[in-house]
Amino acid sequence: MMKSVRLSASFALLALVLSFADAYDPSPLQDICVAVGEPKNALFVNGKFCKNPALTTANDFLFSGLQVPKSTANPVGSTVTTVFVDQLPGLNTLGISMVRIDFGIGGLNPPHTHPRASEILLVLEGTLYAGFVTTNQLNNTSFEKVLHPGDVFVFPFGMIHFQLNVGKTNAVAIAALSSQNPGVMTLGNALFNAKPPISPEVLAKGFQVDEKFVEKLQKKFWFYNNV
Repeated sequence: MMKSVRLSASFALLALVLSFADAYDPSPLQDICVAVGEPKNALFVNGKFCKNPALTTANDFLFSGLQVPKSTANPVGSTVTTVFVDQLPGLNTLGISMVRIDFGIGGLNPPHTHPRASEILLVLEGTLYAGFVTTNQLNNTSFEKVLHPGDVFVFPFGMIHFQLNVGKTNAVAIAALSSQNPGVMTLGNALFNAKPPISPEVLAKGFQVDEKFVEKLQKKFWFYNNV
């Protein structure tokens, strides 16, 4: 009886481990798999075609220019420069990527999620107010901190998170993510600039506001994303 219980527990533990493994990018099955758009003489792996290793060069693993500040002259006052697999083909199958985030004074990286990655953020310049919110299971608990240069903050897998520049100067941060293509879902855009639009009745009831207010937000987000 005891042996049977231990065996069942072992299978349960194995199933749990495998479920966690499936939540991240698959492990690579070869040394390198530089992503290419042209399928000729290539192998399809992890959503991208792999370049023939014999034709691979050091440039396939290089991205230049992340030190260059980007303009933050936009409605939210921030700009994210991504280094995902589309920008750095050598990331294919490696399960990592990174971004640079530039903040103007008062700039916000709006509440968003990465459906395929956790994130670790390092502040290089300025002062950021950052945080994330847990799911309903943990009562939507908010974890927040004011970050200074050298501070590192982690945003767990799939959680809604944000960063706001609360300092008196511009701010810069670098973040690493646990996927070659983590995906980004900015909540405002997803809800108020969906195509086709979500019914104002749905959003009005969901946020407990008037439908006219929802329609106003939809027009504002449409204008922001189409000019």
